[in-house]
Amino acid sequence: MNKSANGLDKMRDQILAEPEMILADADVMKALVSANERAIGENVVDLRGVAMNRLERRFDRLEDTHRSVIAAAYENLAGTKQIHRAVLAILEPLDFTEFLQSLRDEVASILKVDTIRLCLESPVSDSKAQQALAAEYGDTLGFYGPGSIEEYLTDGRNMSARDVTLRQVAHASKTLYGDKATWVRSEALLKLDLGTGNLPGLLAMGSEDPHMFSPNQGTDLLTFFGNTFERAMRRWLE
Repeated sequence: MNKSANGLDKMRDQILAEPEMILADADVMKALVSANERAIGENVVDLRGVAMNRLERRFDRLEDTHRSVIAAAYENLAGTKQIHRAVLAILEPLDFTEFLQSLRDEVASILKVDTIRLCLESPVSDSKAQQALAAEYGDTLGFYGPGSIEEYLTDGRNMSARDVTLRQVAHASKTLYGDKATWVRSEALLKLDLGTGNLPGLLAMGSEDPHMFSPNQGTDLLTFFGNTFERAMRRWLE
């Protein structure tokens, strides 16, 4: 008994000397509040305790919101750095062949997409000259008839195409992606304004991951990338 009493006295003296030690421990404080409520009894309403419980729940919600905001900020920062790297990659090449190779390899790797296609509209999409160009530059480049890009972006509906379209696809276009269409499950489509006198273009990025691109995602960074890509493309069309 004496040992227990001495232990309690020491604990009491320590608490009186350092009360912050108890206040800083959330589990200890919860235990003390619960003990106080049991001592009061069920017939007495402790308004201060009710208020404390509400404040505690509100604080927990604020902590969850804070963590979500921090996570979103880090994700946005990572996305910004990713787009900046992709922009530098498309500005580096000195000729069009190297530009397309960089697009197919480096840019696709940076943006973590499985395939990239550059689509250009032409009045005569099946001419021998364009077929030769497509053969020279590989399957990254494709030529299509006038109006094809708008029709593909709007899915044939009577509406204006957005500059950036993000969507999931059950059956990707084989005309656009070729043999890779069988595993493309989501796509980002960047409509390109290639300047006065030129028909519009399209930069299509396909992913095997159905959740890579979806309509509820933000498009600010991809809009910036698309605007930069337009300006880079105009150099090769002059």
